[in-house]
Amino acid sequence: MLAGGAHKSATWPRSTTASAFDCFYVLPTTSLDQTGNTGLAVTTVETGVAAAQAAPFSKVCAVWAPLYRAQTWPAVKKGLAGNATLMRSTFDVAYESLLSGWKSFLKHDDGRPIILIGDSQGSAILIHLISARIEHEPSILHRLVVAILVGGNLQVPDGKTVGSAFKSVPLCTSATQTGCAIAFSAYPSEPPADSVFGRPGQGTSLQSGQTAKAGQQVACVNPAALGGGTGTLLPYFLVADEPTLKPSSIPTPWVSFPDLYSARCEQRGGATWLDVTRLPGAKRPLPLMSLAILGPAWGYHGYEFGLALGNLVGDVAGEETAWEASH
Repeated sequence: MLAGGAHKSATWPRSTTASAFDCFYVLPTTSLDQTGNTGLAVTTVETGVAAAQAAPFSKVCAVWAPLYRAQTWPAVKKGLAGNATLMRSTFDVAYESLLSGWKSFLKHDDGRPIILIGDSQGSAILIHLISARIEHEPSILHRLVVAILVGGNLQVPDGKTVGSAFKSVPLCTSATQTGCAIAFSAYPSEPPADSVFGRPGQGTSLQSGQTAKAGQQVACVNPAALGGGTGTLLPYFLVADEPTLKPSSIPTPWVSFPDLYSARCEQRGGATWLDVTRLPGAKRPLPLMSLAILGPAWGYHGYEFGLALGNLVGDVAGEETAWEASH
């Protein structure tokens, strides 16, 4: 442990059976283009985001990251502001494009067990993919190790782990459970009434068609404590994305910030969220840029994936061990 949560080179969990598992990763919203959807040309933005979010999982699986015609940020913003027609039409284009990549993936993965990974729009698309297709294909559903759905507003009935968006994929409730979902959105406190995440039937729920509010709650599974309660987050970020660090001071491309933040799922006032708190003595502040740029309604969106990245990789490694023991 480093005093005050000082940075150190990243050390990743590893799996001796990583090559036996496939990770299917779906990118979040990345484009500022004024079109409704992106094209299929690979840009440095997509490769940079995939490197930051998906590359670390290569320690525990073979990573697939298909490019797709994602909704652009202007289209998402207009959709969230009330343009339901634009939201639906651009989401349909994105989903159908990603579905092509999913079908290609299934043709080439040789029947290996699958980990699904998404953030933001990527999670919304995976929520729809699971509910519309995977849950209706037993041979594929049987291969699901875990679905990581960050910032997608996965909904469940109040007090339940399954039964709304998903009928047969429950929320994870232990470190050894498989065939389940890890879903969360991070805030510093109760999300405001107009929050984009954490409240059912609004915000990013609308991307995947989750419009119900009554009797619903947004799922929260603490990646730092799958069994519930409080856990310490393991933030991992690319050194190149940390402006306060000199690349020459870190001998690896990745940096970790241990013993800085704790997290706990909270539910209050109709909202459910991953409450992130800076630990006593931590010198590094919480990532306030997202709050300053996007506003309180967005919470720590854009940073929450990295804040829990070490935990998520470790969660996958643990669930793979459980999978191997039971299959």
